[in-house]
Amino acid sequence: MSGKIVGIMGGMGPEATVDLMARVIRGTPAEDDIDHIRMVVDNNPKVPSRIRALLDGGGESPVHCLQDMARRLAAWGVDFLAMPCNTAHYFHKEIQDAVSIPVLDMISLAVARAADSNPNVESVGLLASTATVNLDIYGPAAAQRGLALLTPTPAVQADLMAAIRRIKTGRYGEETVAALQDAAETLVQGGAGALLVACTELSVLSHRIRAGCPVLDSAQILAEAIVREANR
Repeated sequence: MSGKIVGIMGGMGPEATVDLMARVIRGTPAEDDIDHIRMVVDNNPKVPSRIRALLDGGGESPVHCLQDMARRLAAWGVDFLAMPCNTAHYFHKEIQDAVSIPVLDMISLAVARAADSNPNVESVGLLASTATVNLDIYGPAAAQRGLALLTPTPAVQADLMAAIRRIKTGRYGEETVAALQDAAETLVQGGAGALLVACTELSVLSHRIRAGCPVLDSAQILAEAIVREANR
């Protein structure tokens, strides 16, 4: 096994970070402890709100905090970085510019998987935060691969965003699962040939989605990329 170390820029939110780590562990071919991937994790829930900065206006930009996290992880000796937050990938270039080690791009990885694993699918339904939707974070990568993105109606998106906020608190139940399922069903009814879970909070519950089409998960795709890179 390779000795590469991954640095996780986490805390956005904390449960999504733990979920990514669990996915990496489950996805690593290991016979004993020593075979697993070393992860150095900055589980930092104090990163300024991406939504307040990017959508509400006037909020503190998270970019300097994210760059500082990246630099600290690099200084601790990690070989590459991964960030389990779709919205924060709005700042991917600024983060990559701050360090000399690679920063995995979850957006490009997820779109590539959606296109390559479903070559006959033309429209992908996006289950994401309102910031990710409104900022069109997935749009450029999807357009390059010839994929159209479908998003929920404003009312359904509002319910989905409320579900994301509940997951961030760590206190959620079946009503949160129902909001996710409702959004998934409306996207499929609207013509989505596949669904992409593009919020790592929603990834915590993505296994509960029941849909008559492929369901891809950005957190799972990132976890698999971490395993590949660590063992490269």
